[in-house]
Amino acid sequence: MTGGRRRREGENLGLVAPAEPRPELMVWEALNIALDRALARDEAVFIVGEDVGLYGGSYRVTQGLYARYGEWRVRDTPISENSFTGLGVGAALVGARPVVEIMTVNFALLALDAIVNMAAKLRYMSGGQLAVPLVVRAPGGVARQLAAQHSQRLEHMFLNVPGLRIVVPGTPQDAYWQLTQAIEADDPVVVLEHELLYFEKGSFDPDAPPPPMHAAAVRRPGRDVTLIAWHRMVKVCLEAAGALAAEGIEAEVIDLRSLRPLDLPRLVDSVRRTHRAVVVEEDCRFAGAGAEVAAALTEAAFFELDGPVARVAGEDVPTPYNAALEAASIPDAGRVASAVRRLLGRAAGGPAATQSPSEQTGAQP
Repeated sequence: MTGGRRRREGENLGLVAPAEPRPELMVWEALNIALDRALARDEAVFIVGEDVGLYGGSYRVTQGLYARYGEWRVRDTPISENSFTGLGVGAALVGARPVVEIMTVNFALLALDAIVNMAAKLRYMSGGQLAVPLVVRAPGGVARQLAAQHSQRLEHMFLNVPGLRIVVPGTPQDAYWQLTQAIEADDPVVVLEHELLYFEKGSFDPDAPPPPMHAAAVRRPGRDVTLIAWHRMVKVCLEAAGALAAEGIEAEVIDLRSLRPLDLPRLVDSVRRTHRAVVVEEDCRFAGAGAEVAAALTEAAFFELDGPVARVAGEDVPTPYNAALEAASIPDAGRVASAVRRLLGRAAGGPAATQSPSEQTGAQP
């Protein structure tokens, strides 16, 4: 049995009460509350996945829901991602609102037939006669020494599928809002969550009016450069912005919150004020989501930019198991700050002092 934390022998989170709203929550608690309220509000909502029931979810997200709603609405499945995701597609077609949890986004590769060939295409292929109100939740990203096959960032894979919506909540408030909105949507929505954010705390108000599901958010205002990121990289950008502020460089930090569709008007509005942009992503630089963001922003705001849109991204290697190599394979605040200095013409030292190997050469494997 796998999980997001070590559990005491015999501990059974599936029978513990769900989380309750508080002024400050962890991300997993906010997701748990969103699922609890959705299940209570609409009998068409149900959850399926591996260990979502009696065990309470690998990252505690479904804790207590099995005891409250029973095995028919919080359903443990065999280890067969394509089968239970396909079950979710079929249930959505006949009026249910399934929430499919894939234990880790790496296992979503086994469910691509159901997600890509079925969920994403059936509304179009039916001429709008069919709706697929399906939510697929999947934790991913580089966690702590989970090695190459359990550390993938697969945003780029889902981005290239017309018919899917993709949201990337990074705070407890956004996790609650966006999961709630995804369950209520009549289109298939992929909710990509980051494994290292589940136990991050943040402010929470379940009664606050939510912004649109796909709206980006300004996390820090600035005047000199726009830093664009999502998930953990927002925190990295905020750290870099703090360091740059000490040098008199004011960076605006934008949390995309959604990758498909992109809130391009918000990005263009920021660039009109800063005239420079850096896209920061944990995924590999080559053909990643950041490439699409950079291209779209360049097309939409070319004459507002005082230089090319820069990118800071993970190295083009499978994620190493070794902790030091793993850390070196993904961006940190120092690399982001260096990219900003280069863009502003304030870089100190030569390329080797400020750039990762792939950024120095521009070469791709």
